[in-house]
Amino acid sequence: MRKPLMRIPYTDLLAPPTLIPRNANTLPGALAALQTFFTAPSPAGLPDSTVVLSGAGLSVASGLADYRGPKGTYRVNKTYRPIYYHEFLGNHEARKRYWARSFLGWTSLHKASPNAGHHAIKALGDLGFVRSVITQNVDSFHPQAHPAVLTLELHGYLRATVCVTCRTEYPRDAFQDELARLNPRWAAFLEEVLATGALDTEDPDERKAKGMRSNPDGDVDVPDAPYTTFRYPACPTCLASPPVSAEGMRHVVQVDDDGAWNPASTGGILKPAVVMFGESIASDVKTAAEEAIDGAGKLLILGTSLATFSAWRLARRALDRGMPIAIVNTGGVRNEEHFHRDLDWKQKGEQRVRIELSTDRVLPALVGEFRQKHLSGPADVAAEVAGREQAAAAADSERRNHGVFKDLLS
Repeated sequence: MRKPLMRIPYTDLLAPPTLIPRNANTLPGALAALQTFFTAPSPAGLPDSTVVLSGAGLSVASGLADYRGPKGTYRVNKTYRPIYYHEFLGNHEARKRYWARSFLGWTSLHKASPNAGHHAIKALGDLGFVRSVITQNVDSFHPQAHPAVLTLELHGYLRATVCVTCRTEYPRDAFQDELARLNPRWAAFLEEVLATGALDTEDPDERKAKGMRSNPDGDVDVPDAPYTTFRYPACPTCLASPPVSAEGMRHVVQVDDDGAWNPASTGGILKPAVVMFGESIASDVKTAAEEAIDGAGKLLILGTSLATFSAWRLARRALDRGMPIAIVNTGGVRNEEHFHRDLDWKQKGEQRVRIELSTDRVLPALVGEFRQKHLSGPADVAAEVAGREQAAAAADSERRNHGVFKDLLS
């Protein structure tokens, strides 16, 4: 296999974090820091709202693997390498392998659901603290859990396929049914491995122990059905009416007798509606993500090491704008020292927070703290702060007056 020109960034474990503030090493300390982060006024000229930037770590509690954590895909499965965009577009055999692997993995994703961390984000939105979410995740858990809180899916979504020729999208569920119809031996094998639980783990040794064998190249060994036999459908829209290419030539879209895409075709290839390695993020999505950062006064980073540049540049944009930033992630973060520059280490969370606890543990507890205090967004927080200041002023005045009368009576 030809060595790829691109490399996957930061597959080794990153340096451990410096917790901020120092008492954030316990759950009570972490909650206190996050409460300060949310309730402290934003810097002058910035809105009170918070934007969330999330990654794969947020979905671990839903049963999905992350990528760069201690038990992430790149750590557990050393042979794992994602397909690159140019490979997918230009190689029929590479597409066979991709869709065969996707066919086996889809059921695990499809039966998974948002976890307590996602639902806590909904609650933070209902309370008026979180305005929008930018996610690198492609599992669709954010829009499922909090439809009223705007979600920008930076890297797309797996719930649909999209034609690379005409850009028509189709539900991934229907595509799965077509793959099963075109590949009956694979469909039967999938039923078998689902029954053994072999697909519930990313660890190749655990899969082997449950009867799911792999070839030396890491591919699943399906009896009497190698990857080279796997078939996938063509785009129905292009098949019905082949479009004209940018060069002015009408595309050829052909299928076999069962409806599988024929390599004699020049178009009608379906891909997952995600941004693959080597593929550019659409300019409108990139702009929308930048506007989400610019429209908020604080950034909450959840379950991501910021290893991809698309995520790191958004965090850096927030940093350059002077936005307070809180990070909740187990494990290190790319260029973490950048977030500590010019930091007042005596601050209690109003500028920076760095927590190394799971999001499904921290976020629901944070919501519980806010609800216990009956706080509902920046307006209530401002009122509570004003009330505390008035009470403190009154107490101070009482102390002064009490001292005066003591002097008089003496």
